[in-house]
Amino acid sequence: MGEPRWLNEQEAQVWRKYRDLRRDLQSAQDRQLLRDSGLSGADYALLVPLSEVPDGLMRSRDLGREVGWERSRLSHQIIRMEKRGLVTREACADDARGAMVRLTVSGRAAIEGAAPQHVETVRRYFFDPLTSDEVEQLGTLIGKMLDALSREQG
Repeated sequence: MGEPRWLNEQEAQVWRKYRDLRRDLQSAQDRQLLRDSGLSGADYALLVPLSEVPDGLMRSRDLGREVGWERSRLSHQIIRMEKRGLVTREACADDARGAMVRLTVSGRAAIEGAAPQHVETVRRYFFDPLTSDEVEQLGTLIGKMLDALSREQG
């Protein structure tokens, strides 16, 4: 395997700043969601893809892939959300082993109520500090990183 390719000082500083940004941005989003809508970050993470598909209905495994969660985490979160009336679980019509998750009327109202404040938080902390050129550059850089990850995982 060879000698590790240690980070130089500049790379280490950038990596620490990225970790801090990821942590602090997630924390700010979670606080805002809970304060303004009563939703957790996990609730919001599942409500978004469900709100974007026809009939608010997705296969459980596809929803898990969409948010990058393991089956156990997804199952526990769906149970919590089902108890609060945000989603329902249904049998999969074309696969007896599969399960479907459906956004309820209450779930749709919750995501539609939470989205304006959430996007304002994203804008305030992620986009507003940057110029439009910097946003374009950041998009390019993130795309390169995602491409590298998908090649490794693909």
